[in-house]
Amino acid sequence: MRPVPQSSSETFDYIVIGAGSAGCIVAARLAESGTARILLIEAGGADRHPFIAMPAAFTYAMSMRRFDWGYVSEPEPGLNGRRIDCPRGRVLGGSSSINAMAFVRGQPADFDGWAAAGLPEWSYAQCLPYFKKLESFSGGENEFRGGSGPLHVLQPRYSTPLNALFLEACREAGHRISDDTNGARQDGFGPMDQTIHEGIRESAARAYLRRARGGNLAIRKHAHVTRILFADRRAVGVEYRQAGRLHEARASAEVILCAGAIGSPQILMLSGIGPGAELSRLGIPVVRNSPEVGRNLQDHVDISCKHFTHGPVTMTSLLKWHRKPAVFLQWAALRSGGGETNHFEVAGYIRSDGTSGRPDIQICFIPMLVGSQGEVISGAHGFQATIMGLRPYSRGELRLKSPDPLQPPALTFNYLSDARDIRPLSDGIRRYREIVTAPALAGITGAELAPGPEVVSDSDLEAFVRATGKSTHHPCGTCRMGSDERSVVDSSGRVRGVAGLRVVDASIMPTICSGNINAPTMMIAEKLVDRIKAEQHEAHQLAAVAQ
Repeated sequence: MRPVPQSSSETFDYIVIGAGSAGCIVAARLAESGTARILLIEAGGADRHPFIAMPAAFTYAMSMRRFDWGYVSEPEPGLNGRRIDCPRGRVLGGSSSINAMAFVRGQPADFDGWAAAGLPEWSYAQCLPYFKKLESFSGGENEFRGGSGPLHVLQPRYSTPLNALFLEACREAGHRISDDTNGARQDGFGPMDQTIHEGIRESAARAYLRRARGGNLAIRKHAHVTRILFADRRAVGVEYRQAGRLHEARASAEVILCAGAIGSPQILMLSGIGPGAELSRLGIPVVRNSPEVGRNLQDHVDISCKHFTHGPVTMTSLLKWHRKPAVFLQWAALRSGGGETNHFEVAGYIRSDGTSGRPDIQICFIPMLVGSQGEVISGAHGFQATIMGLRPYSRGELRLKSPDPLQPPALTFNYLSDARDIRPLSDGIRRYREIVTAPALAGITGAELAPGPEVVSDSDLEAFVRATGKSTHHPCGTCRMGSDERSVVDSSGRVRGVAGLRVVDASIMPTICSGNINAPTMMIAEKLVDRIKAEQHEAHQLAAVAQ
C-alpha cells in the first residue's frame, strides 16, 4: 500500500522535475516574469564542492555517489558482455555539474535532419538563435556565437605546447584547421570549447539558478519524485519523498519533466505513461499506453588510443600523488595551473574513411596518460586521444525492474549491435595513427600502448573496439519527439495523450547529435521555455477575451 502524504499540498503554477542542464534553465527562465510561482525539485543536494568547481577534478565528482545516480547497464553483448557505467548527475546542475565540460553544438545537419523527419521548427536555422541566446562566448559575439547569455563558454588557452604540436600534425596529415568548430562548420581540428569561467566549472546551476532573483522560485533539494499525479488525464501535481516523508505539490499550469534520458522515462512509467502491458504486469495503473517510452535509447561509444613519449613533454606528471596537493592549492588560491582546465583542449571532426564528406568521428586529444576514471596507468610520460563515433545506428531501451521508484531501471544500450557502428571507430584509429606519425610529432611520439602496433587488420581492430569501447556518457532519445502519434512528445515537448505535462531534456531528441550533447540539451531547454511562455501568454489573452 502506498504511504499517505504526510504534509499538506502546496500549489504552484509550474513544477519542474530535475535541476539538471535543462531543468535549471526552464525554472530560471519561467521565474523571470516575477509573477509565476515555480517549484524546482531535485533528488540531489547542493553543488558547492571543490570537486565540482575545479575543472580538472571532474572524474572525482563523476565517481562520487553523493553526486551521481550510479547507473550501470545490463551486460552489453556488443561489448563482450561488459556492464557499462552510466554516470548521471544527482546534484544541482545535474550532469552539467559532473561532466567533462565539453561544449559541442553538433552539426547543422543534425537539426535539419530533425526538421526533415517532420519537425520543421527544429531546423538548424531555428535552433541557432537559442544556441546564441544561452552563451557568452569568450571569442566574442558573431553570426554564429552569442555574447551575452548566462552560460560562459571558454575557447581554451592551451595549457601545454603539445596541443599546438598536435594541431600542426593534423595539418600535416591533411586535415583542416578550424578557428571554431562550433561556428559556421564543424569539420576540422581546433580548440575544444569548455564550460569553464575564470577557472571554475560553469554548470547550468551556476549560470542560471544563481542569477535567479525574487521569491517566486522555490527549490526542494534531496527530494525524490515518485510519480506525477493525474486528474482526468491531466497532470495536476507530483508526489515526492523528502527527509523520509511523502509530500505532494500541485501545479495549476503545467508539470515539466526535466529528469534526463534515464529519469524522465522512468518517472513517466511509474506514473502510468508507457508500454501498457509492461506497466500492468508491474501493477501500475495505465494512464496512457505509450509504447515508445524508454525505447530509442542512444549513446556515443568511444575508444582510447595511447602512446608513450620521448621525454617529459606531457602533463602526466600532474597525476602523481605528491603533485596533486600543489595543483589543488594553486587552483584554490589563484584559479590557475593544472586544475583550471579539463585538459580536453583540442578536438577534431573528420570522416573516418578519409573522404571530405560529413564528419562521422570526433578525435579529442589529451596531453597525458590516464585511465577512464582519471587514474595513473603508467609512470611514464605519454598522450592519448579518444575516438568517438558521432552518429550510432544502434538503439537500446530502458525498462522498469520494479514499481518501486527508488529502484533503478534496467538499461540496455545495445552498443555496437549494429555492425555499421564498428567501421568509423576502426578507421578512426587509422586516421589517428596518421596524425601521430606526422613530422610535427615525429620526435615526440614513442611506442604505441593501445591498441598496440600489432593491431592492424579489420578483425583485430574490431576486437579491440569491442573489448575496450565505452560510453561517452551521452544517453538520449528515450522520450522521442516527433510528429507521428507513436512519438512520446510532440514538437513542443507536450506528452501525447494527456494534458498539463511536458518533457524538456535530452530524452526528447529523435536522434543523437554529432558530438557531446550538453550544449544541445541546453538549447532545447531555451527553445521550449520560450514556447511555454508563448503558450501561457496566449492562454491569458484568450481568458481575457472570454471575460
